[in-house]
Amino acid sequence: MEIAPLKLKKDRERRLHAGHSWVFSNEVDISATPLTAFEPGQPVEIISHRGKWLGTGYVNAHSLICARLVSRDREHPLSQSLLVHRLKVALGLRERLYPTPFYRLVFGESDGLPGLIVDRYGDQVVIQITTAGMERIKNEIVAAVEKVLRPAGVLFRNDTSTRGMEGLESTIETAAGDVPEWLTLEENGTEFQISLKKGQKTGWFYDQRENRRRMLKYISGKRVLDVCSYTGSWGVAAARNGAREVHCVDLSAPALEQVGLNAERNGVADRIQVHQGEAFAVSKALRQARERFDVVLLDPPAFIKRRKDQKEGELAYRRLNQAGMQVLERDGVLVSSSCSHHMSGEKLLSRIQQGARHLERSLQLLESGQQGMDHPIHPAIPETAYLKSYFLRVLPVF
Repeated sequence: MEIAPLKLKKDRERRLHAGHSWVFSNEVDISATPLTAFEPGQPVEIISHRGKWLGTGYVNAHSLICARLVSRDREHPLSQSLLVHRLKVALGLRERLYPTPFYRLVFGESDGLPGLIVDRYGDQVVIQITTAGMERIKNEIVAAVEKVLRPAGVLFRNDTSTRGMEGLESTIETAAGDVPEWLTLEENGTEFQISLKKGQKTGWFYDQRENRRRMLKYISGKRVLDVCSYTGSWGVAAARNGAREVHCVDLSAPALEQVGLNAERNGVADRIQVHQGEAFAVSKALRQARERFDVVLLDPPAFIKRRKDQKEGELAYRRLNQAGMQVLERDGVLVSSSCSHHMSGEKLLSRIQQGARHLERSLQLLESGQQGMDHPIHPAIPETAYLKSYFLRVLPVF
């Protein structure tokens, strides 16, 4: 089948030559290949201004990232056979790293499949498609997953807000087999009951697994505050591993109800208290009540989703960390995370430091973490490095 060409302007192939896979709409030579001539998700051959073949991918004129390169091999454009091959390559890494089949199997561009997320939960698989190009071949994706993994159930969690930027609808649907309402996941020795259909994102935040493991050394016998706790992945694990008391804060009542159920499942319900409300308001109330904690855990949703949110988002990170430090004991530990790829690690640490100086506190950086190894970072695609976590000792000023 002949694939239509997409021609770039002069010198606009440098990013692709460096290993990136994105083409922006202002990089396309629209006089030679008008974007309006393409259907959303249509396969294309990406051609340099001088006519050099760069690779195959797909196009969507309605998106700022108007094309994504998928293959640099002429003989293997995006197809079910390529999907099967890339899934097997991705699986080889995860099976090398994890003793049980619970992980992110495909992390978009980092696994050579831009616009595709695949999470594995034992014999259940959750797929999230974020681009029109992958939506166009959704049946082939399911067939490839079934061939490689032979799962009992496959669920589409196509309800992320980014689909709107591609002109795609928001849906949740079972694609194959039977998907249960609830399943059990074990992480670092703690069991959690999770919902693939009703939970946030694709059901579980695998990316923080290693950082939650790092946390365990700091919490034995301690009083812990878990802000933006969701269903208790940090807080319940802390109680299960020796924290004497854990307070979980979240805006969602159903999430906090799940915290209670997960606490009961692990035999630590007597050590966990929940506080429903907005993070800043609850933190203020705890401070006014003169509550103090040995460890404060901050894992908020992304405050900076677009560049225009940068200034306001950075201020929000500073305010949240400052509020966390205000309820810390004189010699406490702050664990602070950001999943905003627009918020660099340097900027996050700087905003935390600013908050500390405002409170006349001193910081010691003990260790730092990033997303788990099942979310590999592509060195040529900085957007794939989004998660950063800092473990800080907070002391009186010196």
